[in-house]
Amino acid sequence: MMDQFPDDGEEIVDLVVEPDVAGRRLDAYLAATIAELSRSRLKALIEAGHVSIGGVTIVEAKKSVNAGDVIRVAVPPAIAPEPEGEPIPLNVVYEDSDLLVIDKQAGLVVHPAAGNWSGTLVNALIAHCGDSLSGIGGVRRPGIVHRLDKDTTGLMVVAKNDRAHKRLANQFADHGRTGPLERGYRAIVWGVPSLPYGLVDAPIGRSPTSRLKMAILKTGGKEAITHYTVQERFGDKTNPIASLIDLRLETGRTHQIRVHMAALSHPLIGDQEYGKGFLTKLSLIPEPARSAIAAFQRQALHAWLLGFEHPTTGETMHFESEPPQDLANLIESFTGL
Repeated sequence: MMDQFPDDGEEIVDLVVEPDVAGRRLDAYLAATIAELSRSRLKALIEAGHVSIGGVTIVEAKKSVNAGDVIRVAVPPAIAPEPEGEPIPLNVVYEDSDLLVIDKQAGLVVHPAAGNWSGTLVNALIAHCGDSLSGIGGVRRPGIVHRLDKDTTGLMVVAKNDRAHKRLANQFADHGRTGPLERGYRAIVWGVPSLPYGLVDAPIGRSPTSRLKMAILKTGGKEAITHYTVQERFGDKTNPIASLIDLRLETGRTHQIRVHMAALSHPLIGDQEYGKGFLTKLSLIPEPARSAIAAFQRQALHAWLLGFEHPTTGETMHFESEPPQDLANLIESFTGL
C-alpha cells in the first residue's frame, strides 16, 4: 500500500513478503512488486538507506527476504529539471502584463512531471511569454493556478507574476463561493441522469486499487461537489444513448467531473479510465454515432466558461469557448437518432 505525505512529497510503500517469494533478493522482490519503479531505481534507494525490514534500515540489495518480512520503501520525490521554453502552438484568447487566458487543445499536459518533462503547457508558455514573465517565487516561469487534464480542452487562466499568481490562486481556492470566479464545463455522457439537474457531493481521493486513478472514498477523501444540468438528450426517448451535460464545480479535485459522473453510472464518453466498460454498448448504437464514439479517444469534456476578477484592475473577466471540432463532430453524429 502506498501513502503520500504532502509535507515533503515522499511516498511510502509498505509490503509484507508472502511465503511463495521467500528467499528472493530484496531488489528483485521489490522490482516484481512495485511495478512503477525500475530495478535500478530500487537498488539505488536501497543503497541510499530508503528501505527497511522490520524497522531496520537495509543497504544491501542482494539481501534475501523471508516470509512475513515487513518492508517499507520511502520514495523521495524526483528532482524535476527546470522547464525550458518550447515553440508549441497556443490558442491565446486574452493577454496582458499580468495574465493570459488560453483555450487549451487536447493532448497537452499542463505541467512538467515524471514522464512529461517537455512538451507541456508550461514549456509552451515560457516560450510564448518570454521576458514578459517576471517570475513566480523568483523563477521566470508561469503561475499555474488551476489545471485541466491532458485530454480535456478549454479555457485556462495563467499568471505572469507573483502578485497576479497569489490573487488568482486565492480566487480558485475560494471556488467562487464569495467572489466572481466561475468555471463551466460541458460533457457528453453515456445515458441520461434520472434528474434533469442535481449535484454530487462525494469525497474524492486516490483509488486504493490504482495509483493512477481517483475514486470516491468513504474515509480519507477530500470534499468534492459537482453540480450538473442536462442540456440535451440523444437517441430514443425511452432508451437514450447519451446526453449533453453542463457542469459547475464547487471544488477542484483531480478527475472530479469524471469520477462523479461515473459514480452516477453516466461516465463521460471516451473516458478510458472511468467509462471503458460502457464500450460494450457500441453494438447497440446506430450509425453514424457508433463510428463517432469508437473514434473518440479522449474524455468528452470541454471547459467552455471561465470568469474571474482581474488581479490588478478588479474588473470581472468573462470568457466562453465553443467546443473543439472533434467534440462538435461527436455531437453532430447524434443528430437525428
